[in-house]
Amino acid sequence: MTAPAYLTAVRASYDTVAADYARLVKPPAEMGPTALSVLAAFTGLVRGSRLGPVADMGCGPGRVTAYLAGAGLPMVGLDLSPRMVGLARRAYPGLPFVVGSMTAAGFGSGTLGGVLAWYSTHHTPPEWLPVVFGEFHRTLAPGGHLLLGGHVGDERRRPVEAYGHPVTYESHLLPLDRIAGLLERTGLVVTARLEEGPTGPAGRTYAYLLVRRPAR
Repeated sequence: MTAPAYLTAVRASYDTVAADYARLVKPPAEMGPTALSVLAAFTGLVRGSRLGPVADMGCGPGRVTAYLAGAGLPMVGLDLSPRMVGLARRAYPGLPFVVGSMTAAGFGSGTLGGVLAWYSTHHTPPEWLPVVFGEFHRTLAPGGHLLLGGHVGDERRRPVEAYGHPVTYESHLLPLDRIAGLLERTGLVVTARLEEGPTGPAGRTYAYLLVRRPAR
């Protein structure tokens, strides 16, 4: 399959902002109680299933990857941006990080006990989400778990600057029901969903979905 064109803008933009992104974005220890609780629930589910490693798809500088590794999960981080992966490797040399795309993740079919997509799918145009979610389904072992967290809404954003640098990516905010429906069309099952907000200075709404690939 030909790589979608939007990936070029996402890769270039995050290569540009990587250092300041790592400096400005809150580490897991400073996340709100809702986000931390959802991560803890995901950790418990994956640890109990013992099905394989967990891929943090769209891992950025690797902070959440390392956080879950510290909670006992066997982690691997994947990111489209080589500079983000370079930052992650330097910060956490004991963990594996690879450059790759969620549209063709490169993990074997049914090899992952868990997939984390933490604020990493909103740059994906809606028409490409079935491909991304299909990769989550393909790579998860039967009975494996997915945690998807991110912004929700009903708009398309085209920022010209982020983290103090020019960017060319777009953000596609979708309603929670639509995201859940797209996940379920790939054969995944949404087991829990939580919507929070609008909160914060930007008045954003956040959502968290716990999802499972059926055992059969």
